[in-house]
Amino acid sequence: MRQLGISVYPGHASMEDNIAYLRLAHKYGFKRVFTCLLSVEGDKEKIIKEFKQVISEANSLGMQVIADVSPRVFGELGISYNDLSFFHELGAYGIRLDIGYTGSEESLMTFNPYDLYIEINMSNGTKYLENIMSYKPNTEKLLGCHNFYPHRYSGLSYDHFIKCSKDFKQYGVRTAAFVSSNDATFGPWPVKEGLCTLEMHREMPVTAQVKHLFATGLVDDVIIANAFASEKELKALSKINKEKQTFDVELVDNIPEIEKKIVLEELHFNRGDVSEYLIRSTQSRVKYKGHEFVPFNTPEIKRGDILIDTSLYGHYAGELQIALKDMENSGKTNVVGRIVEEELFLLDYIEAWQKFGLVEGAK
Repeated sequence: MRQLGISVYPGHASMEDNIAYLRLAHKYGFKRVFTCLLSVEGDKEKIIKEFKQVISEANSLGMQVIADVSPRVFGELGISYNDLSFFHELGAYGIRLDIGYTGSEESLMTFNPYDLYIEINMSNGTKYLENIMSYKPNTEKLLGCHNFYPHRYSGLSYDHFIKCSKDFKQYGVRTAAFVSSNDATFGPWPVKEGLCTLEMHREMPVTAQVKHLFATGLVDDVIIANAFASEKELKALSKINKEKQTFDVELVDNIPEIEKKIVLEELHFNRGDVSEYLIRSTQSRVKYKGHEFVPFNTPEIKRGDILIDTSLYGHYAGELQIALKDMENSGKTNVVGRIVEEELFLLDYIEAWQKFGLVEGAK
């Protein structure tokens, strides 16, 4: 089951604010928590105490905390890869290796006696995972997670992201990636130009970012990298159907009741004999056979328009369509609404037989 997550950064915000954020995210069903030991400097005892407190609160809420580490952090804290008791005592669910070892060490870590998950960096595009697999790890305890990028223009290209993600998915490893809140103000590093995995996401609404990652079929968990996301954002994300592609839509003001029910209440799926002009959801024409669909709004059709054929189209009456291209309107098709502008690109991810939903008013 796919999960959503947040990030908390002890040392970068007050304990009270971090705990309040955890509780708010839990209220909206967020499960995963990312935190970072890489950027921490100062009094080690104080730092460890703060991390323990944050992790304890997250655990009490049933959330799963994974801490970002590297061989440098291991050295500074006097930790060995073959003794992960430090992270067990912290209460962590697992650790993320931002920079790894040779493959053998990672494999051994997955057999740690504390059942800690070992999450490895997905973004480098090397044979790293293949090498770890050659050392026969406990794959039940192995996870993958992409990087995030605070510097504008430094995020992953889409093609590289897809390549790296496929490399992990072919081994059945659970995957994660980061998105950026537009309301959050900080991350673990001084640079604050958004905090996302994919560069193309940097200016997008966070809901569109999350839907896009899920639409690729290559990401299991999505984590907001910067803090603190607003309650409005968390609430909107909590409404996303993680297992089925949905689109936020704007309906025309004068849409009749039956047409509105077709748009918002039916389970839609694209026909198998796909068109390059239309996504066609045809079950509504069967369900509402005999109903008179009257023309009431028949302008020229634009990409992203939601269409329902009128009774002038004979047996097509009541069929819902989404325009993939601009088209002429014969006058027999009502434009009943529109996919919101920020999500138009997601139409390209609807394949033959794919199920999808249309949701009004979600921002």
